Amino acid sequence: MNKLGGKAILITGGASGLGAAVVTAVQKAGGRPYVLDRQAPADEVPWIQCDLADTRAAERATRQLAEQAGGLDGAVTAAGTDTPGRLADVPAEIWERVVTVDLFATAAVVRAALPALERSHGTVVTVASTLGVKAVSDATAYCAAKFGVVGFTRALAAELAGTVGVTLLIPGGMRTAFFDGRDEQYRPGADAILNDPGHVADAVLFALSQPPGCAVRELVVCADRESSYP
Repeated sequence: MNKLGGKAILITGGASGLGAAVVTAVQKAGGRPYVLDRQAPADEVPWIQCDLADTRAAERATRQLAEQAGGLDGAVTAAGTDTPGRLADVPAEIWERVVTVDLFATAAVVRAALPALERSHGTVVTVASTLGVKAVSDATAYCAAKFGVVGFTRALAAELAGTVGVTLLIPGGMRTAFFDGRDEQYRPGADAILNDPGHVADAVLFALSQPPGCAVRELVVCADRESSYP
């Protein structure tokens, strides 16, 4: 399979979870993944270590990877974090970090990647969540951020129409390490139905492989009994 034909794809959070699954999918499709993350991705994948909570550093790292790759054909903002809890109980700096990594860093990376993507008529895939369209208790930071990603991406699609493809991905819960380290009450139960991140990565690949002028605007990908959508 050579759907991407050597195209360079920037992936945030590419060391684990959905991001790592996207890296694998891009490689299998003949593309060249480039990763921004705090941890190293799979062996031999070019990457820059970056804490996305520092949005100016995220912009610089994005530009560096674009230069290293000789341009970019796609960007996937798969990095995300969450610390659930009631608003009064989550320390302000932790609450704000969730919003910064999940929303502000998404905008920062896309902003820095735009010159390269405009030259290639490439594609942006932002990663929201089913909790970007449905709110639940004890998730004010995550819902605020992911609702923001939905609005940001829809506005971006209108702004970049005809120059850069823009896809909003809304995934449900996946079998990743995203839930590790949480209090027991905020972890999926033993009977939870979670999706395989590889299936979601296949949807990302579908969006990235569309020809110029054909945009996949929004994708909802979740287990068929996803409880948080719609």
